[in-house]
This record gives sequence, structure tokens and C-alpha cells, in this order.
Amino acid sequence: MGRVIDRVRVRESVRIPCPGGFPTHIGKVNSDDKLADHMTAPYASDPRDTRGRLHPEEESAFRSPFQRDRDRIIHASAFRRLKHKTQVFIEHEGDYFRTRLTHSIEVAQVARTISGVLGLNTELTEAVALAHDLGHPPFGHTGEDALNALMAPYGGFDHNAQAIRIVTSLERHYAEFDGLNLTWETLEGIAKHNGPVTGDIPYALADYVALHDLELHTHASAEAQVAALADDIAYSHHDLHDGLRAELFSTDELAELPILRDCFAEVDRKYPGLNYYRRRHEALRRFFGVLVEDVIGVARANLAEADPRSARDVREAGRMMVRFTPGLWSDLKVLRHFLFHRMYRAPEVVVMRERVTGVIHDLFPLFMAHPEHLPKQWRKDVAEASGETALARIVADYIAGMTDRFALQEHARLTGSDILEKTNLAGAWSGD
Repeated sequence: MGRVIDRVRVRESVRIPCPGGFPTHIGKVNSDDKLADHMTAPYASDPRDTRGRLHPEEESAFRSPFQRDRDRIIHASAFRRLKHKTQVFIEHEGDYFRTRLTHSIEVAQVARTISGVLGLNTELTEAVALAHDLGHPPFGHTGEDALNALMAPYGGFDHNAQAIRIVTSLERHYAEFDGLNLTWETLEGIAKHNGPVTGDIPYALADYVALHDLELHTHASAEAQVAALADDIAYSHHDLHDGLRAELFSTDELAELPILRDCFAEVDRKYPGLNYYRRRHEALRRFFGVLVEDVIGVARANLAEADPRSARDVREAGRMMVRFTPGLWSDLKVLRHFLFHRMYRAPEVVVMRERVTGVIHDLFPLFMAHPEHLPKQWRKDVAEASGETALARIVADYIAGMTDRFALQEHARLTGSDILEKTNLAGAWSGD
């Protein structure tokens, strides 16, 4: 509490320890070349002005602080586990459908493109985008809802706050600190993925903010706002691909929706007689472009009007600088209503949602009553826990870290019940 966070300004010569007699003195680093990252906007987040890391570190001679954040996220075990966590369709149903990992990569690609056009720091944008889903438990939002209900007596469960808990505590690989020791700016972007945090602060976030104030009441940087909108763009786009692949709705139905009508009409005019799959792809490609261009246009207009002269000005503007136009947002809500009923709440999907909710509801009380079933490295934390709330948080951390596949396997091993034998449905659950 009250620790001093050193600002990181990499403008001097840098020393790094190297084995085998390699010269340890790198010499002057051209920090303007290394850190500027093609930033052209005065309100871009400059890594030379970062608010630093909770645990001060010697900075890299070759990478900016935000590059290091991005790289640490990519190499984190929690990031690798996203490969087997649900985006929409159950992980075992086929390798075509999106997972949390493929979704995160798509979000980072969209975010980096928009960020570059706006003259922002693309490395910070990419770091926030890659980390935004790290806190998701197995089975998408179905798993989160189940875990939140079970954790209600102990402070609840929120996947955004859990992402902070992962990158500040649960990743335990470094000699000098727990977590990834990310910069203030990256952590802020993760914490404020849905905007300023008001009201009750989830415990997973409150624990860290007590040490390193993320100013939760303000908006995030422009880079983090771009990452949040890129998330909306990516999942709106790929949920259509996946829903069509699963035959939950047809292209004819999509062509009737306001936001997609012109996309299909343009393809039909330009490519009459185009086969089904190419027509579908071209229409959704145009839909994707419409979303990206809309965000860029609105962001440019808002930033020109507000005329922020620094990253702090963006945070204190009192409104989001990066958003959709009201008209497009209205059309997107119509699309989401369609997807909610035709995809996320399709009858066959509801059955599987109930099944996997039961998995979480079985595992949580089992581990609470018998923590000896936890892996050895987790039992050490249990031995040091004081009280039921501390134990519940450990159990929630463990379950939240499971992949879909591992949660099903653990449930079958510990209960003798295999939910996949009870249904052959291609289960799915909403995931944004």
C-alpha cells in the first residue's frame, strides 16, 4: 500500500546480464526509434512516459515496455490454455470453430490495424487485446455465470477482474515477483475493458488496486478503447461464420438484417451467380469492413472535437473517444438480438448449457469440501489460506484456469459422470 512506482524512461545506456563473456554494456539506445512505434498522435500512450511496473525492473535494450508486456502475455500459460477454452462452440466439436485463443488473435489484429490508422501505440493496443480474455473460465459465459453464483458469498466472480488476478498473481514463473509485472497502462486497459469501473469493485481487482492505483473511475487510454471495440467487431463477425457453419441460421436470414442487407446486395451486384460459400465470405468480409471503418470514422471525429493533447486528456475526457455511430450501434443490437435467440439460446444449445453448468456446480463444492483433490502446488496455497473465503478464492482460481476439456475430464474422474455421453448435441454458449 502506498508503494512508489518508478516511472520508466529508457533514454540512458542500458546494462543487461549476459553469460559467456558477451558484452554486458549495450551502449546508447536510440529510444525514439525503439519506443515511438510509429506514433503520430499527441494523445498516444508514449512508453517513455509509462507509469511503470509495481516491481521496478531494468528495462530492455531492444524492446519497449509495452512490447515486453505483449511478449509476456503471449508466453503466459494462461494464454496457451485459451486454445482449449470456448468462444461459442464446445471445444470438442471440431477444429473449425473459434476458441478463446483464435478470438484473442483476431481481436489483436483488428485492434492493431485501427490503432495504427489513428496514430496510437500499436504495441500497447495489442498487449491489451491479447490479454482481454485471460480470465474466462471454461464454457464461456455459462461457466462464468455458474462460478459467479457459487462465489456470491465470497465476493463473486468476474472474468475481467480475474484477468488482472492472473497477470498480477497467478502466473508464477519469475524469480522476483508473482504475475507478469505488466506496466500500469496495460493493466489499466485490461481492468477497464468495459469502461470505468464503478460501484462494487471485484475482489480480484481490489486486491491489486490497493497496491497500484489504476484510477478505475476514469476512462482508459485510446489504445485500450480500441482494443475493447475490436473485441466487439471480432466476435460479431466470427459468430456469424460459426453460426452459419453450424447451420443454426441461413445466409438468406442474415441478408434480411439491416446491418447485412447492403453487404449481400453489393456482392450480388458485383458477382452475380457466385457460389454459396464465396458469396457468404464476401458479404461477411464487407460487414467486417463496415464495422472497422465506422469505428475509425467516429474515433477521428471525436478526437478532433475533443482535441486531447496527451493520453491523460483522453482518460479525463468524460466519454469514450472510440465507439460506433448511433445508427450502426442500433443495427448491431438488432444483430445481437438475432444471434441471442438463434444461436446462443437455441434449444439444443440450452440443453448443453445446463449440462456444463452442472459440471461447475459439482466441482466447486467438491473441492471446497475436499481440497486434497487439488493438485499439489495448489494445496500449498490451501495450507496457507485463512478462512472459508480464502479457500473459495483458491478453488475459483483453479476452476477458472481449467480448459473445457480438462473440466469435463476432472468432472468425470471425480464424479463418475460423463456429460458428453448423455448428449450428442453440438453445445454452445454465448461468449463475447
